[in-house]
Amino acid sequence: MTKYIFITGGVVSSLGKGIVAASLGSILESRNLSVSVIKLDPYINVDPGTMSPSQHGEVFVTYDGAETDLDLGHYERYINYKTSKSSNYTTGQIYDKVLKRERKGEYLGSTVQVIPHITDEIISNIKKGSFDKDICIVEIGGTVGDIESLPFIEAIRQMGVEYGRELISYIHLTLVPFIKAANEIKTKPTQHSVKELRSIGIQPDILVCRSEKNISNDDKEKIALFTNVEAKAVINSIDVDDIYEVPLILHKQGLDDIIVEKLKLSCSEASLDSWQEYKNKRRNLKNKLHIKIIAKYGNYSESYKSLNEAIKHAGVNSGVNVQIDYVDAEKLESSDISLLENSKGIIVPGGFGDRGIEGKINAIKYARENQIPFLGICLGMQAAVIEFSRNVCDLKNANSTEFDKNTKHPVIGLIEEWLDKTGSVEYRDINSNIGGTMRLGEQECFLEKDSNAYYAYKSEVILERHRHRYEFNNEYREILKKGGLIISGQSSDKTLVEIIELKDHPWFLGCQFHPEFTSKPINGHPLFEAFVKSIRDYE
Repeated sequence: MTKYIFITGGVVSSLGKGIVAASLGSILESRNLSVSVIKLDPYINVDPGTMSPSQHGEVFVTYDGAETDLDLGHYERYINYKTSKSSNYTTGQIYDKVLKRERKGEYLGSTVQVIPHITDEIISNIKKGSFDKDICIVEIGGTVGDIESLPFIEAIRQMGVEYGRELISYIHLTLVPFIKAANEIKTKPTQHSVKELRSIGIQPDILVCRSEKNISNDDKEKIALFTNVEAKAVINSIDVDDIYEVPLILHKQGLDDIIVEKLKLSCSEASLDSWQEYKNKRRNLKNKLHIKIIAKYGNYSESYKSLNEAIKHAGVNSGVNVQIDYVDAEKLESSDISLLENSKGIIVPGGFGDRGIEGKINAIKYARENQIPFLGICLGMQAAVIEFSRNVCDLKNANSTEFDKNTKHPVIGLIEEWLDKTGSVEYRDINSNIGGTMRLGEQECFLEKDSNAYYAYKSEVILERHRHRYEFNNEYREILKKGGLIISGQSSDKTLVEIIELKDHPWFLGCQFHPEFTSKPINGHPLFEAFVKSIRDYE
């Protein structure tokens, strides 16, 4: 029977509940336990697909096509587990399901209420998302005390009553701030946060205390006394310069041993050699390598979370310290391209809308003409096709119909039907809803031999994840190929262009999919490693 670990947060948001959940999952997995992970998000959106990355962070896409919270990316990077549509539930999804049932008359005339109908739906989805693994880790988004998260907190409280404390464990993540003027760590915010959680009916078993300074044993004992938690269960998650050290830090303090004891788990000892090896490799990097990412969304660390991590993984696994310099695409829309000077490699990532698109195109032209290694992802590939069409094939004002519906040369256009992973036909048109109507999820791509893509993947067939509406227009295939464009990757039915490359260039590749979603720190990703190595070797 699955045993559950619920992780809540207090004091402030953005303390790293997702990192703690992922790190704990990784440790327990190393003890030969099977692990699933779920994120519960209190916002009313059905999913984050229509949210601005600048506000909410990136949208992570699962293999089965769910647009989800970025924390699912952390789960997949730390744990050998593929998240899915059953790994992320929002308030919007829960209420939508309950209201549809009410309209069908499934509640037999009852008054539909938060308790029990909403909480029952939450519990049902948690059980569904556990997939009968040994352990299911459930992260509740937001902060304890928020009105939005109360139904989720109530649901996990009810599960504690239903299952009993040998099947349920509660972890609460809080902030222990350091007051510089007083030169003191303050435990009061943690005390109040736990008080708030207990007032809702949940007594945490473990406290993970985030801090910038080490918390002394005396302070741990003080926290334990005022929160009714054992002193050994007060875990210090101190700020680190690399998030992949967190599993080592939590294990050293015995977090997994407490869980094993509490839930009476039968398992082997933890083995974190791979994390220690990654830490050693990262700390021994000597050569620096600078690349530029042409971005349109602010809050770069969160808006491009998976991309940042994938580049970091590639650098460590290629033996170089990759330094990222973000360049605002809108600043490149003029003729001044000084911000691109001294570029060793350029990445143009995905995005939506016409803001900054001409700046991205100018950056791609700079990379092409100056023989600078280039990687275009999703919109980045489409922008590369537009740039090549305009400046090499002399298709004046070539564009995507996303940006100019009346363009004379629509080299990128809205595709209205395609085959999904199962071979079924999916449809969309210009009037389709914005949310959830893109080509989403994992699909096959067939590679041409003697191409950069094939040399990177070392395989003729790959699986990568998509998130886009617009595609390469096949009417321009032959014109662009005659100009020197190489189509090195196509969909299984050969109708969709997935990867483009250029002749007579050190390394120039655009892909319609998002390779960053499947990069892991231990194994990296072949496309990013090929890109980084091309810069390293070209220099």
